[in-house]
Amino acid sequence: MYRTHNCGELRISDKGIKVKLSGWVQRVRKLGGMTFIDLRDRYGITQLVLDEKAPGQLASTVEALGREFVIQATGTVIERASKNPKLPTGEVEILLEEIKILNASELPPFTIEDDTDGGEELRMKFRYLDLRRAPLRKALELRHRMAHEVRNYMDSQKFLEIETPYLIKSTPEGARDFVVPSRVHQGEFYALPQSPQTFKQILMIGGYDRYFQIVRCFRDEDLRADRQPEFTQIDCEMSFVEREDILQTFEGLAKHLFKSILGVEFDGDFPRISYNDAMNYYGCDKPDIRFDMKICDAGSLKGKGFQVFDSAEYIGAICAEGCAEYSRKQIDELTEWVKRPQTGAKGLVYIRLSDSGIKSSIDKFYTPEELQAFADSAGAKKGDLILILSGAKKITLSGLSALRLEMGARLGLRDGKIFKPLWVVDFPLFEYDEETKRYYAMHHPFTSPSPEDMSLLESNPGEVRANAYDFVVNGVEIGGGSIRIHDSQIQRTMFKVLGFTPEEAERQFGFIINAFRYGAPPHGGIAFGFDRWCAIFGGSDSIRDYIAFPKNNAGKDVMIDSPSIISSEQLDELGIRLMEKKV
Repeated sequence: MYRTHNCGELRISDKGIKVKLSGWVQRVRKLGGMTFIDLRDRYGITQLVLDEKAPGQLASTVEALGREFVIQATGTVIERASKNPKLPTGEVEILLEEIKILNASELPPFTIEDDTDGGEELRMKFRYLDLRRAPLRKALELRHRMAHEVRNYMDSQKFLEIETPYLIKSTPEGARDFVVPSRVHQGEFYALPQSPQTFKQILMIGGYDRYFQIVRCFRDEDLRADRQPEFTQIDCEMSFVEREDILQTFEGLAKHLFKSILGVEFDGDFPRISYNDAMNYYGCDKPDIRFDMKICDAGSLKGKGFQVFDSAEYIGAICAEGCAEYSRKQIDELTEWVKRPQTGAKGLVYIRLSDSGIKSSIDKFYTPEELQAFADSAGAKKGDLILILSGAKKITLSGLSALRLEMGARLGLRDGKIFKPLWVVDFPLFEYDEETKRYYAMHHPFTSPSPEDMSLLESNPGEVRANAYDFVVNGVEIGGGSIRIHDSQIQRTMFKVLGFTPEEAERQFGFIINAFRYGAPPHGGIAFGFDRWCAIFGGSDSIRDYIAFPKNNAGKDVMIDSPSIISSEQLDELGIRLMEKKV
């Protein structure tokens, strides 16, 4: 027996019993004639103590210990003289009687502490060491508990967890696929699924009216802190439902997770906002509503001789409450901030409503009365600072969205312990690409048009709204879904609008179009980003700590050095020839 207890469970009530513990040496400390060892495992830390009167062999074994040695310790639980209230085991320690070194360790390249001295890239290279740190352990424990509660809720709602294939057919819509060459069918390729979309729809046709899966998905796309080439979805589909049924069911899932994991409860339904309102008031389709500071249209400032505004497609503003006393230096710093490439603004105009009167960077073009009239229309009051951007509407709204979030952060309005979920609905069904001169599905080609807009599908596709919805928490899109097309004729029309010939549609999606001919029920679903949901609950902006073995910003696993070159023999078996790099 390696251990009778783990390193996190002993308490003062265990005083006097003899125990065996096994784990890793966190640190060794010598104080006078006493030696103290912090022993760590997945469950916590227990202090071991070596009495100055200990036998020579035991003392020499302790002398040989180093950080991260794996040991077995035998001894008696005693009351700790200097208690540590920060540790659950802080009232006791183990008076050592025997130590066995199970495995020695080299000195780790960084300290295995909560606040480590290792940078992210170094910790990812030695991920097996990083995983020993308490923050990662707590993150993965949170992930486990969330998965458990998801399954509990879905089971209570009569959903079946059904696995779908990982080796599927590549489709050109959406993000880029990861492809897998076939050895048996040389020259042909599988794709790894970006989502189980078509399979879950086929399950609905097969009569499994409530499906879910906590499933791995793959997208070959540009990486950010909240994206990985492989990620996990809570994937769900239901039959014989309308949009309201979906929203109520999965709002229930969200409330269950908030309550069971965080102890947070909500009164009433989550708010809903249309896509157009989200864009006009927040500048993005995933608004953070923990604070107000809505964008207001400042078009009334046109026509006064200020050419920057007069020539702009759009002028918008936000009101930063209580910021009228911002110094010129602070405003100049904000101006440089909005000029960054990722924000895209060319400049920043301000109106300050201070105790000494109204002051602006465009005073010479506007009278105080005109500025006050605009300030009143923007809901600003004495003590506030109005910040204005102008230019092309899409870019300006995006810049105002970024500026709003930045001001919210600077003013302490984006509290990670406050949660404000909402639904965004009524997205456009299509987006038009000027370069290729064609429409693309904003979500995917199986999304149903809004029933009210069905007649516009062929005649005016740009005005058609999707019967779709996104779930957003604190400015992060956690999930999205739609009511699906279940009529084969509407699906063919959808493919036609998207520029598919009947032959292309049949070749790529014939299996699901044909399935619709055999009694497809009305159905819809949603998929949640499980990694993102874990990060939100854990109070982090990055999903990496909630994934045991993540990739870095370049999409590489630096621990196992992947992706990597494979041998020419393997390539020959697959019938693949690589082009030589040009010098």
